[in-house]
Amino acid sequence: MAQLVGATTKDLQALCEKLGLSVDEMLAEMVVAGAQVVHDNMVVKMPSNFKQALTASNIELTKVYKTPSDGGINCQAKIVGYFTNRNGKKTPAPLVANMLEYGSTSRKYPKQAFLRSSFNAKQIEAKMMEIQEKYLQGVYDK
Repeated sequence: MAQLVGATTKDLQALCEKLGLSVDEMLAEMVVAGAQVVHDNMVVKMPSNFKQALTASNIELTKVYKTPSDGGINCQAKIVGYFTNRNGKKTPAPLVANMLEYGSTSRKYPKQAFLRSSFNAKQIEAKMMEIQEKYLQGVYDK
């Protein structure tokens, strides 16, 4: 599972508390915005010959949750569900996505990576910073 890790500084937390803002609420919105960018990239970069098999409805975002081990706030873009092939056989969508991503030597199917390339760090960070600026309007001078 790919993961984008971002750390908040104590200064940012102190500033949010001083302004009466919820740090967790801001971070949750930032994480969802970043996950939405990944979701949209996954839909766009999906190989064209499998767009019928893996539709946008097979890619969804999880609820925002806080991990108890490190207190991190997370949201994931995941592939769910099944699709039916030409023979009427149901196949799990994550299995198809894995075959597309890494290829198959037994079936001589080449890789068509679209998941890993969906994590564009600059694009994700830019979207997350938009949310941060929305919460901290006028606090920082550019």
